[in-house]
Amino acid sequence: MPYLNQLSLRTTLWIDAVASGATGLLALLGAGPLGDLLDLPATLLRVVGGFLVPFVIYLVVLATRDVVSRTGAWVVVAFNLIWVAGSILILVSGQVDPNPLGYAFVIAQAAAVALFAELQATALAREARAGQPNGAMA
Repeated sequence: MPYLNQLSLRTTLWIDAVASGATGLLALLGAGPLGDLLDLPATLLRVVGGFLVPFVIYLVVLATRDVVSRTGAWVVVAFNLIWVAGSILILVSGQVDPNPLGYAFVIAQAAAVALFAELQATALAREARAGQPNGAMA
């Protein structure tokens, strides 16, 4: 995993955008079958997918700037951490009753998002220490 800690901020934003985009499209376009497979409400999946669309746009806008906004990237880290907490809360709240595959799906995507937040925060700190202008070298 040491290689992952060397990724630039810009790269971590792109990885997040691709993964979030794929998850959002899956949730939006496959809400019915995915909901049946995971025992999760299709409406919840559609809302999640719809929420991810503007998030992905935000990630792409950040990642394509000549200089990545440090504040904008910290917003992404915060959003990702809130997403992880929300994912855990939805499971323990009793508001949904997924099957074991549904639990695994929610936990796996939460773990991936937690990893994105860690990689982004690490890149922000490393690039600040190195004096790089917020991903401009990536």
